[in-house]
Amino acid sequence: MMKYLSLIFFVLFLSACSKDEVYGPFKLKNGQEVELLVDHRYASVNESLLILPQNKPAEMSLRGFDARKPGYNYRVKARLNVNPNPPQDGPDRWFNFIGVISEEKYQGNEPFEIMLIKSYIPGGPVIILRKTNGKYEYIEDKLELTYASQALKDQLEEIWQNALEIGANWEVNHQQSNPKWKFIKATVSHDPANFGKAYLVQRIDFGM
Repeated sequence: MMKYLSLIFFVLFLSACSKDEVYGPFKLKNGQEVELLVDHRYASVNESLLILPQNKPAEMSLRGFDARKPGYNYRVKARLNVNPNPPQDGPDRWFNFIGVISEEKYQGNEPFEIMLIKSYIPGGPVIILRKTNGKYEYIEDKLELTYASQALKDQLEEIWQNALEIGANWEVNHQQSNPKWKFIKATVSHDPANFGKAYLVQRIDFGM
């Protein structure tokens, strides 16, 4: 009888431990709700996601915040999601967006950086630039890239032409080719003439 009671207590103990399992430096539980600060630099190198009240990097991504607008700082509520069977090349935990607590327009003009070449697994490096109706787009239907000079416009056009060449090579030869640069880094700021919908490009750096 004692042997069976010990087994029952052991199973209950394991069950309690499983329920109390915590993740990351902030010891969060799966399904736990938190508050996050989302900054104005949408899809940039400098973009930050902070967890409150610690006000430190959350170290996980936020998913489902589709209504987010570039140029605005947000305080949001989110829920930790832990995937017990993550894909081999994917994360095992992230935050799911619940709702906006507050929204504040960014009032500064400090520049920040975006990358116009990104690497994907599988797939390799890809140029993140499109041209629609004469306008350059960083994120389709979300973010336009305007330019501070004709020279910058010419550089954007050169990048776009290389993207077209890569696409044509795939269509004709069914071969994947890489961009002619290893990286493209653009220094941008929020375009005051189209705030929340465009980044104004101030400089482009190419890495060969």
